Amino acid sequence: MVCTNFCFISCSEPQKIIKANPTTYAEPADGSSYEKAIVINEKTETKGVQTEYKWLSEKYPGYTFVSHKLMTYNEQLYDIITIKTRKGEKQELYFEILSFSGKF
Repeated sequence: MVCTNFCFISCSEPQKIIKANPTTYAEPADGSSYEKAIVINEKTETKGVQTEYKWLSEKYPGYTFVSHKLMTYNEQLYDIITIKTRKGEKQELYFEILSFSGKF
């Protein structure tokens, strides 16, 4: 009896790993959902919130603030900030804030 073994190898492009600066936000997330939330790596709430608004100013210059709410999803804490873009479009942005929430 003859045995023949076949091995199938799945090929894919290696994923690009981007390390976030521990005092800023992590990229390449776009903030469009919980799964694509911007991870804020700060040690205090003051610095964390400043970093959120810095990110908003860089990505959406001329935006107008609409609302800000705190949510829990999959045991993570998120700030969800709703803005109106310069073009008048409403945008909801997700920020993961576990590293700084409740720390002063």
